[in-house]
Amino acid sequence: MTYFESSKMDFELRSAREKLEREQRERKERAKLKLVREKKAKDAAIKQREAIEASQRARRLDAIEAQIKADEHMQESLIAGGGVVFERVFQAVPFQGIGDKIKLPPSCFTELSDQGAFDKGPLYFELSVDYRDNKKTTHSGVLEFTAEDGTVGLPPHVWSNLFSAQDPMDVPLVQIRYIRLPKGTYAKLQPDNLGFSDLPNHKAILETILRQHATLSMDDVLSVSYGQVSYKLQVLELKPASSVSVLETDIEVDIVSPEIVSDQPSQHVLRPLLFGKPESGTVEEGRYDYYKFTIDDSTLEKVMAGSVKVIVKIDVEKDGADTDLYVSKHPVLFPSLNQHEWSSHDVGSKTLILESKERALSSGTYSIGVYGFKGTVKYQVSVLVQESSNGAKVGERAVSSSSDVDTVECRNCKHLIPSRSIALHEVYCIRHNVVCNHPGCGIVLRVEEAKNHLHCEKCGQALQPTEMEKHLKVFHEPLSCCCGVVLEKEQMVQHQARDCPLRLIACRFCGDMVEAGNDAADVRDRMRGMSEHESTCGSRTAPCDSCGRSVMLKDMDIHQIAVHGKSS
Repeated sequence: MTYFESSKMDFELRSAREKLEREQRERKERAKLKLVREKKAKDAAIKQREAIEASQRARRLDAIEAQIKADEHMQESLIAGGGVVFERVFQAVPFQGIGDKIKLPPSCFTELSDQGAFDKGPLYFELSVDYRDNKKTTHSGVLEFTAEDGTVGLPPHVWSNLFSAQDPMDVPLVQIRYIRLPKGTYAKLQPDNLGFSDLPNHKAILETILRQHATLSMDDVLSVSYGQVSYKLQVLELKPASSVSVLETDIEVDIVSPEIVSDQPSQHVLRPLLFGKPESGTVEEGRYDYYKFTIDDSTLEKVMAGSVKVIVKIDVEKDGADTDLYVSKHPVLFPSLNQHEWSSHDVGSKTLILESKERALSSGTYSIGVYGFKGTVKYQVSVLVQESSNGAKVGERAVSSSSDVDTVECRNCKHLIPSRSIALHEVYCIRHNVVCNHPGCGIVLRVEEAKNHLHCEKCGQALQPTEMEKHLKVFHEPLSCCCGVVLEKEQMVQHQARDCPLRLIACRFCGDMVEAGNDAADVRDRMRGMSEHESTCGSRTAPCDSCGRSVMLKDMDIHQIAVHGKSS
């Protein structure tokens, strides 16, 4: 064998060995990869099986937990509803009603009736909204079952306590559940600002508001209106539960002062005034400052006897600014240009004297309104009780009457002058005095004063030139009443005191101060002079003191006469 052949054979053997080794390595790699894939597949299968088993266990646990919660909720609903289970979700729809009574669909009437809910007394419902992790809950009664299917009608009180005006929901959904509530015995309320306690008999006003409600809930906000003034009161505490019924129950109510008083308090705050102690203040143009004082029975007796008089006085700085002064007796809390009993529009300092001749004068609380007529005014207001100076003092010589002296009427001033000096008087009078020729005036003026004596062309009142502009603005500019009537000042004051349907009157049945409204719809009530409120309020029944029979309040006097033969 030649060297060439030997080398060729070695090369072929070496190539064959390398190829065999390469194939063996590749087989080992494939086998190794196969083992890895099989192991991964096996591990994945195990994990998948474990995940499936865990998911099944979780579903079983969730189902068990959901069943437990459903059972607990059912048990809670049974307890809360006294055996009646009613829970639905409705779309909320607002309607203009009063109080907290809602409107439900007719289908709810059938369902509640089938479960005997109407046999258990008044219907109460828990209303809750869960929106953006903020759950709000309140309670209500039911007004009627006339809402459309799938909706619930909410009056403003319920709507405002469930939904935020700053963050409205696209589709307001409310969960409603039938519930039984205990009768309330105690409630603590807090107004949002000062002034609520100034309302006369404010607890009676609250009683009227609560008669429009079936329930009260913690953190609810009640709106109370008194004429054009409104307050919001938050429910801080309730007994015996956090939600109670206020139907047919006597509930004790406490009013606590607001925790935070605004740096710029509302105009509608009455600051107390003591007799003889002046108070200083500053009022801006177009705004009011309000004060209050009280005339007790002993002071009133002295005033009516004429021995003293009550004086309301306001002194202002002479800086070109000016005020108006208004006084009223409660229930008119906040006297103004439109509504008051006494007023003074003099330029500069002002004084109002309340004497025995004032028919409206009586014991009670009075309000003072200081109005900024022009500019920002610094003032000092006070109420004084001052002795009257009627009659001659002891030891004072009486002046003889004109009937004891021979007198003649002066041709210029029309005064009676002794006949012995009439000639001298007339010469002097004609030279220095002039008589105002305006119809109904006839005042005698010094010649130099006559140019400053003017009369209003509209009403004829005598004025100084500096007073004319203010007089025309105050007394003759048209004023608009809330009821739509447009009148001048004097007519407006009479209108709001006697004719305006929005004026406050004392209800003859509940004693509360309410809007007079229009005449009663019922002809018989209208003939008896009842307002809208009195016609409705008088329809409530009360047991007769003599026979115990339930009689409408407005028919109680007729019942006493017709049945028991005695007048009320």
